[in-house]
Amino acid sequence: MSKLLVVEDDPTMCEMVAYNLRREGFDVDTAADGESGLMKANSPDVTMMIVDLMLPGIDGMQITREIRRRRTDLIILMLTARSEEKVRLQGFGFGIDDFLAKPFSMGELVARVKALLRRSRVEALRTGAPPELVFGDLKVVARDFRCWVGEIEVDLRPKELTLLVTLASEPGRLFSRAELAEKVWGYDKMTDTRTIDTHIKNLRRKVETISAFTYIVTVRGVGYRFRVNPKKS
Repeated sequence: MSKLLVVEDDPTMCEMVAYNLRREGFDVDTAADGESGLMKANSPDVTMMIVDLMLPGIDGMQITREIRRRRTDLIILMLTARSEEKVRLQGFGFGIDDFLAKPFSMGELVARVKALLRRSRVEALRTGAPPELVFGDLKVVARDFRCWVGEIEVDLRPKELTLLVTLASEPGRLFSRAELAEKVWGYDKMTDTRTIDTHIKNLRRKVETISAFTYIVTVRGVGYRFRVNPKKS
């Protein structure tokens, strides 16, 4: 049984989230502020943290940044009423696995939690992935979670690397956003595709800006494909 930690300062919301997750058979602990949430998240027994962005004391972003220094295995779902792209970009940069925008239904929350647990970061990356991918000046070693552009090692977050490996494993294939949601995040349905688009933007910024090639092609209104294209001089 997975142990979940809910970090939420609104007592009613915290109780509702914990109650609905317990109904699904999860072992749930709670914390009402950032300090106690950070302390409890350090426990290796906790598999996943559901954390509110706005918290008294240490906020959700600070908790994520701090906990990622100690634990790369913890799955993090952030609850937020803010939908700005810069907030998501910052969160993904700190290592958040996904966002859930308020207001949300408890059914959607439970579905997100199950999907993230079903497709854990290690499983999603390693299942069926080639041990090494080399295209242009890009090299990815999936099993070691490492990526290079030329001689430069690029620091990619697990979901970013998983997304890159998924696309690069089948060059030229068009992946719809729905397919990527299932393969990388484990969702049967993703109504908010901004998570995927934000990760693509991060990949382009981290990989393509220092490469002599572009790799990710946008097919407007559909999705993305991997293709090696030399940059024009």
